[in-house]
Amino acid sequence: MSLIETLQDLVGQVPEVVQPLIVAVAGAIPFVEGEGGVAIGIIGGINPVVAAIAAMAGNFLVVAALVLLSSGARNAVVTRHREKVLARDGAPVHVGSTLEVPPGERPDSRSAARRAKFQRAYERYGVPGVSLLGPLLLPTHFTATMLAASGVGKVRILIWQAAAIIAWTTLTALIISGVINAAG
Repeated sequence: MSLIETLQDLVGQVPEVVQPLIVAVAGAIPFVEGEGGVAIGIIGGINPVVAAIAAMAGNFLVVAALVLLSSGARNAVVTRHREKVLARDGAPVHVGSTLEVPPGERPDSRSAARRAKFQRAYERYGVPGVSLLGPLLLPTHFTATMLAASGVGKVRILIWQAAAIIAWTTLTALIISGVINAAG
């Protein structure tokens, strides 16, 4: 049985009060996210509005935590790198917001290729485009983490990720609800 089927069965087996929590947990899982969570909830019999809000909340809470953690980790690494270089050379250091290949990583590795692909998309579409179009290719979890790692401000990431989560989850809820209503 797949994870999706398991979550759908669980929604049907728990009391109504707990059902939105199951949908929120589903929304927090990468690759399931708000879109999958709302589908699980609606198919499981939850009111579409309740399912959408729960799925959005679960997705956004995890994305927000990842952005805060990634941003903090990036700041720590950048600060440590600056201090090391300043201690060694006594010269000021400028660390840009581009994604540089980390020390020890081969430029031709798969992660470097993914990083380069993300960087091209970021340079072409900016934070709004990467956030809104990102779910077509990658989970919001990964997109948000990559944006934070590239030095984009936390608030800016969270605003655009929230917009993307709301838009994609709402669209999915409308489609699933329409399909269910048309079939019924």
